[in-house]
Amino acid sequence: MTTRLIPQMWYTDEAEEAARFYVSIIPDSRIDHVTAMPADTPSGPEGSVTVVDFTIAGQRVGAMSAGPLEPFNHAISLMIECDTQDEIDRLWDALVEGGGAEQCGWLRDRYGVCWQITPRRLNEMMRSPDRAAARRAAQAMLGMIKLDIAALERAFAGEAAG
Repeated sequence: MTTRLIPQMWYTDEAEEAARFYVSIIPDSRIDHVTAMPADTPSGPEGSVTVVDFTIAGQRVGAMSAGPLEPFNHAISLMIECDTQDEIDRLWDALVEGGGAEQCGWLRDRYGVCWQITPRRLNEMMRSPDRAAARRAAQAMLGMIKLDIAALERAFAGEAAG
């Protein structure tokens, strides 16, 4: 038996729409199943709750439309590590549309979900044994909205911003 961690997200009524949006912009993603609950639930009668199983960036995720409950917040976010600035720009632009940009590579999408769009290289910089270089990269990141790989690399290397 294999234990699996499958994040579940509760939407008021947009789970399928959100899942279809995410899989349209994130590689290695797909809708696996959309199911109307075949029984009455605390959220409504049979068929009123929709459960969506999907894969996003290779990770299985679940979502449901089950009426209002708790709004999404920063306590949980979805992080996508990117290898290139083009990838960061593309995902950022798609996800932030209708939502809002935040600091340090964070954004909130049109459904209220919090995302971190970050360069994979940033984790390497933060773990560097050269703590002064790591600090410079961290300070550069803290001053950014959308993360800029070239600017982070310059800060890490100790080069003046330009």
